[in-house]
Amino acid sequence: MDYKKSKAPVNTVTRNIMDLAQETGNIYESVAIIAKRANQISAQIKEDLSKKLAEFASYNDSLEEVFENREQIEISRYYEKLPKPSLLATQEFVEGKVYWRDPARDNQEVDDEDR
Repeated sequence: MDYKKSKAPVNTVTRNIMDLAQETGNIYESVAIIAKRANQISAQIKEDLSKKLAEFASYNDSLEEVFENREQIEISRYYEKLPKPSLLATQEFVEGKVYWRDPARDNQEVDDEDR
């Protein structure tokens, strides 16, 4: 996923919590959903960065060959400029791009139908 194309802000944004609560009806549930999505995004970004930086890994034990690699620096800068995972997750949640479900509610609805 290309996170640079996301419309998520790079800086912190003040949000109306009632807008976040509209989707679920509960602000705490909305925040929990956003937090879980942020963890998923963070893990994915970390995995992507690790794959790209693994190409530059030196398996020498020689301390004399420490040098700066311009490509490695550019990759690091790219990832530093990305919006934080929490901002990306919040933007996805606001846009309705996050799939979530509550198994407790699903079971309750099934029980209610059986009665």
